Amino acid sequence: MAKFDMFRNQTDFQTFASGETIFRQGDPRTFMFVVNEGEVEIRLADKTLEVVEPGGIFGEMAMIDGQPRTATVIARTDCKLFPIDQKRFQFLVQQTPYFAIEVMRVLADRLRRVDKLVEA
Repeated sequence: MAKFDMFRNQTDFQTFASGETIFRQGDPRTFMFVVNEGEVEIRLADKTLEVVEPGGIFGEMAMIDGQPRTATVIARTDCKLFPIDQKRFQFLVQQTPYFAIEVMRVLADRLRRVDKLVEA
């Protein structure tokens, strides 16, 4: 899985306690996040689709298409998350090709895993 280590030294993070909901399916787009510390679960209904660990991202789909959230994300442990708003996301995609490629890798990997779940 892609790692977004370029954000590990950021200081303007948000904290979430274990069990706290970060966003819910259907919520409007606000931020995507990089996990600096802790773990989060991406859930659809009562099924955990993925656990995102430090260096991973989530919420990127809404940054790309502007649509409401497709899943719910809950802090699995106490977390420090680096938020990326739409303006910063667009800047990073335009100015940092590595960032854009890594976001695409995350999307492709998640799509392949969801395809396997649907086939099962």
